[in-house]
Amino acid sequence: MPLLNLGILAHVDAGKTSLTERLLHTVGVVDEPGSVDAGTTRTDTLDLERRRGITIKSAVVSFPVDDVTVNLIDTPGHPDFIAEVERTLSVLDGAVLVVSAVEGVQAQTRVLMRTLRRLRLPTLVFVNKIDRSGARPDRVLHDIAERLTPAITPMGRAARPGSRGARFVPYDTAAVPGLADLLAEHDEEMLTAYVEDTVSRDRLRTALVAQTRRARVHPVFLGSAITGAGVGELVAGIRELLPSADGDSEGPVSGTVFKVERGPAGEKIAYARVFSGTVRVRDRLPLPGGRSGKITAVTVFDHGTDRLTPAVTAGHIARLWGLTDVRIGDTLGTPPPGHRPEHHFAPPSLETVVVPGPGTDRGALHLALTQLAEQDPLIDLRHDEIRRETSVSLYGEVQKEVVQATLADEYGLGVTFRETVPLCVERPVGSGTAAEFNKKGDNPFLATVGLRVDPAPVGSGVRFALEVELGAMPYAFFKAVEDTVRETLAQGPHGWQVTDCTVTMTHCGYSPRQSHAHQGFDKSMSSTGADFRGLTPLVLMAALSRAGTRVHEPVHHFRLVAPVDTLGAVLPALTAAGAVPETTEPRGTGCVLEGRVPAVHVHALEQALPALTRGEGELESAFDHYAPHARAAVPERPRTDLNPLDRKEYLLNLTGRVGTA
Repeated sequence: MPLLNLGILAHVDAGKTSLTERLLHTVGVVDEPGSVDAGTTRTDTLDLERRRGITIKSAVVSFPVDDVTVNLIDTPGHPDFIAEVERTLSVLDGAVLVVSAVEGVQAQTRVLMRTLRRLRLPTLVFVNKIDRSGARPDRVLHDIAERLTPAITPMGRAARPGSRGARFVPYDTAAVPGLADLLAEHDEEMLTAYVEDTVSRDRLRTALVAQTRRARVHPVFLGSAITGAGVGELVAGIRELLPSADGDSEGPVSGTVFKVERGPAGEKIAYARVFSGTVRVRDRLPLPGGRSGKITAVTVFDHGTDRLTPAVTAGHIARLWGLTDVRIGDTLGTPPPGHRPEHHFAPPSLETVVVPGPGTDRGALHLALTQLAEQDPLIDLRHDEIRRETSVSLYGEVQKEVVQATLADEYGLGVTFRETVPLCVERPVGSGTAAEFNKKGDNPFLATVGLRVDPAPVGSGVRFALEVELGAMPYAFFKAVEDTVRETLAQGPHGWQVTDCTVTMTHCGYSPRQSHAHQGFDKSMSSTGADFRGLTPLVLMAALSRAGTRVHEPVHHFRLVAPVDTLGAVLPALTAAGAVPETTEPRGTGCVLEGRVPAVHVHALEQALPALTRGEGELESAFDHYAPHARAAVPERPRTDLNPLDRKEYLLNLTGRVGTA
């Protein structure tokens, strides 16, 4: 039976989870669609999700459409939980992007569509809430074409929008406005037929299916998840227009883990898409880094629930038990063709310190946070042993509240948080070199390491290169240097992650293995990986200090809608927050301002806006880029490493931890 792994994506409150419920009802999986407000939805299973009425964790539910089984993944819409969406994208065959007919194209909508287009993921658009007062479907279609992609084709129109009786009126294929023109842009045969006026209805439909499946065009449906208007047509579109999963069930096992959760007994459960091969109970699967695990149970999703099965084949999404060392993002077996671990969205731009409440055990808190980080690696725990503090990375204040509630509800741990601060980065401003030589000077390590740090283009990350012969010493020593370089760059001279640089190894050397007849290996006279791991941070920090770094802070793009008569109060507040409005567009009695604002001031603006705009203002923001920190005091981040900036302290810390160097 053909399979389709489908993602539902949207800006928060566009009606994505309600649409999921209506889809389940339309295909006969549930008798009545669940309600987000009543907390009765099938995919929002967490108590916290039901209390807040938002999706926090991705959830999978399956249903049949004719001869196709659809595995539908409902993803979070709030930007604070964009990491959940990121992990889901790697396992999808197609997507439905939900846009509200009332609120229209929003900040998160644009972020999602840019990513879907970049990944060339076949996508349908569903304009929801046409029954709501204030619905403007025609305006929204115009905005989708202007702000998301011009490659859209409405599959019908909304009748009586803004009323309870609103419905979707589908077009006949031959009557879809501009369809032939759009399809001819990507199809020479279609262009010829169009010029010769010989385009038939069947040819139009065939071309529409083909180009939708290649993500060249995006059909748009309109309707209401609450009343069911247009949902039947959307279901038919999903069945016809989106591609089925492919994969060879007889091939080598290949899969991707996109979610990890804990079961009732604390056991790990991995959600994985199988791209190739067959995974069976009792199989031992290789994981990255030499790890492995033995499958003890498998469930697949079926008709709104999941069922135990002895095996799962290519194309399916399954829950796997037994992989005790599994992590989100792991490949199972061999990597899928074209697999590249990459971030589709910006990383978190905020950080806060978790403060244990009265009577909260620090050890239990650390364990709980570690388990939460397993489910969301971008939380990125950072433990300071000296201050006995743990920091977490965040996308926003809502995520902080969710972490707090999760610790209280699931672990019985009370916590508060310090003030949220922006998560900065450091970039080299010049080039710097340093070297230390084996058995020379005050080098206590049996190793020679020379490094040069050079700035690299923005967004390029960290690159490690060699100017020495690869055969000059054992490969394991080169690997120790490279791994340590990447680890050390987590904290630059000011304590922030160092990025966008090239680190080149310019010198190397070691003491060969020493042993005596009938005696063992003499460690005191022979280089080991520990020597290179110990020396590299000192050399790298010396080179980086000579290159110099500049701290860059995260900057958000903002879109602010406010009544025109409140701009006199809003503009000074934007100026005080360091915001730079770049465009201003009148809209009825209101005004839309777009521009850039330092991330550190976004939350304060959100809190101040209601009072400045009589409660009518709306502020959306999303990470845009890092900009040089312009204020006088350069932000410093407390170090949590052995502090290779201070040679004496570093060597003392290293000796105290691992013995004499």
